[in-house]
Order: sequence, then C-alpha cells, then structure tokens
Amino acid sequence: MASTSRQLFLSKRVVTEAGVADGGVLVNENGLIEQLLTREQAKTLIAECDGNVKVVDGGELALMAGVVDSHVHVNEPGRTAWEGFRTATSAAAVGGITTIVDMPLNSIPPTTTLENLKTKASSAEGNVFVDVGFWGGVIVGNQDSLRDLVKAGVVGFKCFLCPSGVDEFPNVEAEDLEKAFAALEGTGSLLAFHAEVEDHTNDNDQITNKDPEEYTTYLESRPPKMELNAISLISSFLNKTDVRVHVVHVSSASVVPLLSKAREERLAAGNKAWRGGVTAETCHHYLSLSADQIPRGRSEYKCAPPIRDLDNKEKLWKYLLDDKLDMVVSDHSPCTPELKCSNNLEAWGGISSVQFGLSLFWTEASKRGLDLTAICKYMCAAPAQLCGIQDRKGALKPGLDADLIFFDPEAEFTVTADIIRHKNKLTPYIGKTLKGVVKKTYVRGQLIYADQTIIGEPKGKLLLNTF
Repeated sequence: MASTSRQLFLSKRVVTEAGVADGGVLVNENGLIEQLLTREQAKTLIAECDGNVKVVDGGELALMAGVVDSHVHVNEPGRTAWEGFRTATSAAAVGGITTIVDMPLNSIPPTTTLENLKTKASSAEGNVFVDVGFWGGVIVGNQDSLRDLVKAGVVGFKCFLCPSGVDEFPNVEAEDLEKAFAALEGTGSLLAFHAEVEDHTNDNDQITNKDPEEYTTYLESRPPKMELNAISLISSFLNKTDVRVHVVHVSSASVVPLLSKAREERLAAGNKAWRGGVTAETCHHYLSLSADQIPRGRSEYKCAPPIRDLDNKEKLWKYLLDDKLDMVVSDHSPCTPELKCSNNLEAWGGISSVQFGLSLFWTEASKRGLDLTAICKYMCAAPAQLCGIQDRKGALKPGLDADLIFFDPEAEFTVTADIIRHKNKLTPYIGKTLKGVVKKTYVRGQLIYADQTIIGEPKGKLLLNTF
C-alpha cells in the first residue's frame, strides 16, 4: 500500500553519510524519496504547495535512513518457538531497522532449494512489519539449486566451514566450495562464510575436564586459529573465481589483516566489484562486550565465534574505523530458554539483539567521538551494498524507498524484559543502559512504529522476484 499523499519530513539534523544538515526529505505518493531539501527550500515548498503536502516535523530528533540488518535468523518455519517473522520484524521496527535479511538456516526447511524458499516466503507473507530479504544456503550437494535461487532474488548464499549446530544445514568442505563457486560464477551473487574451521590440534580432552560454566572454558574451545584457518581456506579460492565473498561475524581481530590482503590482491587483479568482492562484517556483541565481563553460567552471552578479550574488542573498533571491516550487524540468533543452560559447552550459541543493535552501536560509537554519520555508513549503506539493494535501501537519496527513522541520540534507556519484542526475552543486554532511542520508524513513507507502539498491521514487503 502506497502513501496517500506527498510528505515532507523535517529535522534540524538530517543525517546522511555526507554529514548532518538542517532540512527535510520530500517523499512522493509512492513512498519514494523525491528530494532532499535545505530548510529554506522546505519553507518555499510548503508555501507553494498550499497545504497539499503533509509535513512531519521531528524538530531536534535526528532524521536518518532506516537500518539494514543483513544478518538475522528468523527461524520460521520449523523452529518458530525460537523466533518468527512477526516477532522478529516488530522488534526490528522498534529498533529502527527497516530491512532485515533472513539467514537460510535454523528454519525447517532451510533455504537451500527453490521449493524451500517458497515455503519460507509463504510463512513470511503478510507477517512482516519491515521489508525482508533472504539469503540462500550452500550445503553439500545443492550446487544445482543455486542459480534458481539467484533468479528468485536471494541476496547471496551462506555456508558453514564447521558444524552449524543443526543437522539440516551441514557444513561444506573444499570440494563442495569448488562446485558452489562454479555454479555462482557470472551470476553477480556472493558466497558468505561462517569462517571457522575446526582446529584438530586443540586439546579437547583438556577443555572438557574444565568447568563448563566458566566462559573461559568455552572461549578456549574456539580459539582464533579456527578463524585464521578458515580465512586461509577462503583465500585459496580467490585467484580462481570472480564470485564475491563475504565473511560474517568476524570475532578475532587477527584475521582482519589477512582479509585486507585478499581484498588488495583482488583489486590489483582488476576485480571491479565493491571492495574487490571481499567484504567482512562484525557484530554488536563483539564491539560492545568482552570476555572479562561475562559471568559464570550465563550462556546468553554464548555465540560462535566467541566474544573475546577487551584488547581484541578495541582492535576490532580500530579496524572498523580504518575501513578494514565493512559493516556492523546483529547476527540475531535466538532460541528457547531451555537451550540456554548454564553449561557453556552444551548451550545453544546465539545472541538475541535485533531490537537493540542501533542503540548498542551508538552507545559505543559516541564514546569514541563518532558522529551520527557512522550509523549511516556501517549500518545502512554498507549492508545494503552487500545485498545488492543499494538502489532501494540504506540511504537518504532520491529514488530510494523512504525508509526513515526519527532518532534521539541523547536519550538513554535500560533494557528490561518487558520492552523486548522478539519472541524469547533472553539477551545479555538486560539491565544495561544504552544510549539512543528510536522514536518513529517509517517504511516507504508509512508509519509503522511510534513511541513504544507498533502501528497497524504488517506493511513490510518480501524482497524477492516473482516465482
């Protein structure tokens, strides 16, 4: 449903990657951004329109593009007790996210064939408060399904280089990657990696004899070498293919120089894709938390790869600000309470945070002297570019969807279970005070969230081609 009339959104702080200005965003009847205006241009337009444009004035609130979270596990269908499209997308809307991209695993069936994608899309249709894109999955033996999924509109493909944690999404080996790269060559799509390769030199007996409720026991079970091994494997393919590659949830700062080297080599070889077709993300939990903060027996902090020490956290921030990492996403990976037991070796590994990602990032970024343009760069424009939706999402530019938020960067709030919109209320952030409050969220010019209230029925779209 399109907006009923032209709208002019005003703010004394209109935020784009280029800076912060006093002005407005003009939105047409179809929910597309028509023009960015200075304050004087906005005044002239209002006078000339003679009441035929609806004015929405945010005053001192920052007016920004909605966040694009390209790494979200919705889990529906099949594990809807863990999460679902209604709960995940309502949480996203409250958090200022106007587009999420659903990961291919943890749902049953996984998004590894066209028929499975149709099943997932059927579950999502009519149940999404924000727009939703989809990743496809690469597993053993599904290489002949990949091109059909590309045609259907998946943003790319994800694979695991170690066990995924669910039987229906097995990890791949080098020979499987050969087949996947061959299938994707020339499609313009990309292959994203859970970049850990099991380290068989690790003394697992010694680890299992340690206290499993201590976080350090789990941390030792997934050392940085697992990530280093994975990047070495991925790099071995890069001179044989032009397919874009992306590394999800970088946890260990030690791998970033290897990724930078791979990118530089791709660029030198003439690869014309964005960032040479070698990109990487990190997550809010790696930039907000450190291993020394994690209490005993609290597996809501458990994720894979793990949260590492404070020095590693600060190095990740440096690499992000040096443009060695490209974007920040949630990797929202929820589960039911019984799967988050006190044994860190047995508990489900995943952190729930989709609702709080913008505030988590701003809390840490503002401490480091960053301004609001950092949000536009790392949480809006870059994820949209990764997913090939930069001509629709991720920025305040004429012709793009009017996905907008009004954001109060000075306000603070404390995370409590009663404000959480995702299905299960487990998160390591309960009790933490965060900076930055989303006041209103719009998708294609339509108000979907205002001041703690979801507005109306789901208005989100599925970012898929007709199939």
